[in-house]
Amino acid sequence: MKNLFCYADRYLHKSSWKEMAMLKFCLFSMGILAGMQIPPKNKKKAGILAVFVFLITYIPLMKKFVEVVTETDE
Repeated sequence: MKNLFCYADRYLHKSSWKEMAMLKFCLFSMGILAGMQIPPKNKKKAGILAVFVFLITYIPLMKKFVEVVTETDE
């Protein structure tokens, strides 16, 4: 598992913002396809889980983004 994280770090360092945007669109599309396969009786539970995962990932990402945008060059 450690090697996987090392490979991911190296991949990120070698990627541009355009490649990261493509990755996000790819993952978003996979999420939509997976969501289409959820039976109607489970859609509410899946939606609640998706909102939870979104919030616990979005908040730290945006916090870091704001820190990067507001940092001053020393």
